[in-house]
Amino acid sequence: MQPPTTFAALVEPPVSLLRDASLFLDFDGTLVELADRPDGVAVDDALHALLLRLADRLESRVAIVSGRSVAQIDAFLGETLADIAVVGSHGAEVRRAGGEIVRPARPIELEEAEAAFLKQFGDHPGVVIEVKSLGVALHYRMAPEAEAEARALVEAFARHDGLEVQHGKMMAELRMAGHDKGTAIATLAETEPFLGHAPVFVGDDLTDEPGFLFCEHHGGAGILIGAPRGTSARYGIADVTQFRRWLEAAA
Repeated sequence: MQPPTTFAALVEPPVSLLRDASLFLDFDGTLVELADRPDGVAVDDALHALLLRLADRLESRVAIVSGRSVAQIDAFLGETLADIAVVGSHGAEVRRAGGEIVRPARPIELEEAEAAFLKQFGDHPGVVIEVKSLGVALHYRMAPEAEAEARALVEAFARHDGLEVQHGKMMAELRMAGHDKGTAIATLAETEPFLGHAPVFVGDDLTDEPGFLFCEHHGGAGILIGAPRGTSARYGIADVTQFRRWLEAAA
């Protein structure tokens, strides 16, 4: 495994990077700005049009790879996804373009965790409980003072077999183990239309690092969106707005 680089060493990728490539895109913090609440994300018409052009130009070698569930991504992007694969729940759900969702059953331990999260934080005005197909998360962006308590609760439930903690930007999530964005990209990369094309993954969070690593090790590259940090991505772009401009030029 190669050591993480620093953001300062990263340069903006050339538009030619997407030539004959497969493109894997994180959603929150990459295609859309982060919001205080998971349901507060804004998807504009320009993003729908951009994704359609990318799918056409890359002959459907485009996938959304998110920590959200596939159902949540569907709610935001709808029919735009007709020719785009979607990976949800940090790699545990996979739906190829036009296909059915492939996912394991939801563990009973997640139901128990959801009930405990509601009991402890259900009345907290600044903590948002996000229930996913294969996970449950506590978002404390609006209540940073609740971070220690939220993380402790999630980590306590992670002692159950088959569950693990996934920390992100101002959130802590309990989810199924054995999957990540790297394993999901690997699954898609082994099948048409992605097979034989260099994988490029774009993301902003620590949850995206397994995807960056897979791409770097398989002839492609990772692109980090956002603030400086150690990363395995090869390229960097400062924010969502600049990345959308870069994609517009590439499309």
